[in-house]
Amino acid sequence: MQVTVISPAASMFDGEADAVVAPAFDGEVGILPNHAPFMTLLGAGRLTVRRGGSVSRFAVRGGFLQVVDNRVRVVAEHVQGESNAS
Repeated sequence: MQVTVISPAASMFDGEADAVVAPAFDGEVGILPNHAPFMTLLGAGRLTVRRGGSVSRFAVRGGFLQVVDNRVRVVAEHVQGESNAS
């Protein structure tokens, strides 16, 4: 699935992923390929994007997450990249 993570300042991630875990305003949500259409407000916490053995992590706060047609869009008020781990 295609994942895009943007903040008001920059595009932080744009690429393919196998899974996304995000901090919704009322708890964590997990998104896998072919997920049903979905939209939620973001809370504060860690956003994780996985592709094979690669993991990208971001600290996010505010904004929303949308899933439509195998595309995940994360638009956050604040996004900060964290160290990548394999």
